[in-house]
Amino acid sequence: MSTNQLDKKSEAWSALFSEPMSELVKRYTASVFFDKRLWQADITGSLAHAEMLAHQGIIAAADHEAIQRGMARITEEIESGQFEWKLDLEDVHLNIEARLTQLVGDAGKRLHTGRSRNDQVATDVRLWLRSEIDLIVPLLNELQIALVEVAEKNVDVILPGFTHLQVAQPVSFAHHLLAYVEMFSRDAERFADVRRRTNRLPLGSAALAGTTYPLDRERVARTLGMVDERGEPLVCQNSLDGVSDRDFAIEFTAAASLCMVHVSRFSEELILWMSQNFGFVKIADRFTTGSSIMPQKKNPDVPELARGKTGRVVGHLMGLITLMKGQPLAYNKDNQEDKEPLFDTVDTLKDTLRIFGEMVGGQTNPATGAKEGGITVNAIAMEEAAKKGYATATDLADYLVKKGLPFRDAHETVAHAVKAAVSHNCDLSELPLAVLQGFNASIEKDVYECLSLRGSLEARNTLGGTAPAQVRAQIARHRKRLG
Repeated sequence: MSTNQLDKKSEAWSALFSEPMSELVKRYTASVFFDKRLWQADITGSLAHAEMLAHQGIIAAADHEAIQRGMARITEEIESGQFEWKLDLEDVHLNIEARLTQLVGDAGKRLHTGRSRNDQVATDVRLWLRSEIDLIVPLLNELQIALVEVAEKNVDVILPGFTHLQVAQPVSFAHHLLAYVEMFSRDAERFADVRRRTNRLPLGSAALAGTTYPLDRERVARTLGMVDERGEPLVCQNSLDGVSDRDFAIEFTAAASLCMVHVSRFSEELILWMSQNFGFVKIADRFTTGSSIMPQKKNPDVPELARGKTGRVVGHLMGLITLMKGQPLAYNKDNQEDKEPLFDTVDTLKDTLRIFGEMVGGQTNPATGAKEGGITVNAIAMEEAAKKGYATATDLADYLVKKGLPFRDAHETVAHAVKAAVSHNCDLSELPLAVLQGFNASIEKDVYECLSLRGSLEARNTLGGTAPAQVRAQIARHRKRLG
């Protein structure tokens, strides 16, 4: 087949076809204008394959050298923007192969020995996704560090803890932020786990049944870094599964969806906290927008948009699962539809994590080296809000239990005390001792210590609790973990 023939998509397959593909079908089936982002992975995988072919004596050393030379030239052309991506060649793989053949002749045609586009694309997507995960995990760590830094400054700030969005119990604002650090740390663990299953080699599965050539697939896996913790090669063990499996893409999108759900929950709280009805926090102006009609407005567009983009990523997960659910073995053209949702999920997640890391932690001033912007906390507003809703009612019940009252009886007694405080329009801590003793004679003056917000906080000094001592211990743990 000549180079000119390879440039014609209908002739890239075989002489079987009696008419060229219609222009409409070309556009409908082409993927080059979105899968060209796989070019580095494609070249990396092809070079590893070529090295193995030469080592096995399947192609000559001169052909291997020509392929290396041609791929280096193609890399330069793509990086400089001089490479011509052709719709007729459908995808990134055929575009690169065609250009390689133009540059080095028959050596370029020999590169495809022992492989198919089916195992080639499966390898490329895995290599690309692996590198993207390696970018995402540090972004997650940076966001966690930003949250820890804000928490460290606000250990003693009292925030009303909510259940059902009703004031429940006082908590340290730092403790609240560290809840998100826990979420994002689990996300990082999930991505690391997904990476392990992504990092397996399908190349050598060929179209679906393996190949008659004496390939050394484990050599290719080692070359590409597709190895386990001991350096043992990780190779897809079934050729049918190797070319058709997209579990790794679904797993990644599932992990990304859950990560975005955590971002969305945090976004919802930021939106509430920033509203005038709460007034708990402010974020830097560069993360807000104004109104076209109301000059007083500062809208939390970044958290709102992140909340919206969560639905977009979750939608991609549903799309990928639906894409795979009816496919028989092995490869089907449906799988071309895995790339755009996967690519968009990666882009959306990376952008979101990057902007949230800066929005929470602020930006380093190059002149002073100090962090500027980030979250500004209104500690007074938080504490005033915590005084509403009788947040220390449980502490009074615990106090009575320690005096010997069964918890259920204590619970009922405190309910009557709260009702009295409501009728007097005051907090529990403001009820006179005589009134409190009317509900239970064992109540003494020391009750006011446990009814204070600070006393309530300090009392929860168990592992995972909101007492400042426990929160500082958790901050130290996260600092050590995150480096």
